[in-house]
Amino acid sequence: MKRKLLLFSFFAAAATFTAKAQEAPKADPPLVIFGSVDTYYKNDFSGFRNSAGSSNIPTSFASDQNSISIGMIDLGVKKKVGKAAFVGEMSFGPRGQAQSIPQPAGDSYHIQNLYVSYDVTDKFSLTAGYMATFVGYEVISPVGNFNYSTSYLFTNGPFQNAGFKATYAFSDKASLMAGIFNDGWNGYSSSKDVSTFGAQLFVSPVSGWTAYLNFVSGSYSGTEVDFTTAYQITSAFKLGLNAADFNAPNSPGGFQGVALYPQLAVSPAVSFGLRGEFFKWKDTGAGSTNVKAFTLTSNIKAGPLTFIPEVRLDHVSDAVFVNSNAMASKKASQMVLAAVYSF
Repeated sequence: MKRKLLLFSFFAAAATFTAKAQEAPKADPPLVIFGSVDTYYKNDFSGFRNSAGSSNIPTSFASDQNSISIGMIDLGVKKKVGKAAFVGEMSFGPRGQAQSIPQPAGDSYHIQNLYVSYDVTDKFSLTAGYMATFVGYEVISPVGNFNYSTSYLFTNGPFQNAGFKATYAFSDKASLMAGIFNDGWNGYSSSKDVSTFGAQLFVSPVSGWTAYLNFVSGSYSGTEVDFTTAYQITSAFKLGLNAADFNAPNSPGGFQGVALYPQLAVSPAVSFGLRGEFFKWKDTGAGSTNVKAFTLTSNIKAGPLTFIPEVRLDHVSDAVFVNSNAMASKKASQMVLAAVYSF
């Protein structure tokens, strides 16, 4: 009887060992692919169109006048295995290529993100490479913005920073980032040295409310202090704010500005938002100029596709715009119809 029990135990142990040996090794998490495609039509109500085809309002992207135009196709991949991760993201088309430094020939490609990261602990992480900037409310990709046109604060601030940063999360409600970056903004290689310091303090006082205090400073790039916050006050109403002050290097110039972003969802598929912005270029010896801009936008969603009708009115203190009679004017207005597909 004992012999039978021993034999049975032996065969059971052998069967268990064989089954475990035949188990497939644990697979790595899959590669994640993400991105967007966007297209638009814009009309400047003055009919103004310069030799480059651009209209009055000098903010980033969507500059073609009276034309059905393309934004970009944005393609990104990311993966995380254990504590190590990477993100690679490129865009093809004028929206991405417009801010590329150095400029590729023609409407070509632009590197949006290309970086690696490592979680030293569950609270402390390190990241190195070329990253979308941590400064500001708006971003390059139209998927990340409610408005299709961009603010003066976005256009005049950094788009991207190349460098190395460390982030420590005190909790899910507070974290601190500090890093060293290349001397210039928006370039993935340094023309001088790695001399720009950046930092960000994140807090979330209550559920649905986030706030970021950002600082970036370099002898070549200048110094910007930026505050960004958004509060989902109710399930239907969200309020955002962006305020910034920038001092240009070796110059009294720079800018100051504030933008308010109230948004109201009238249904799961339809939302309305207003961006009200005051922006001022600082005195550079010839006087300062300021602009007040109001942008009314709707987002109409059909699955991954978002239709964005938009009307914008800008008023500047100096007559730098052009009216329908080709005369200098302090006012400019435009409408945009855009479509953005995200995946």
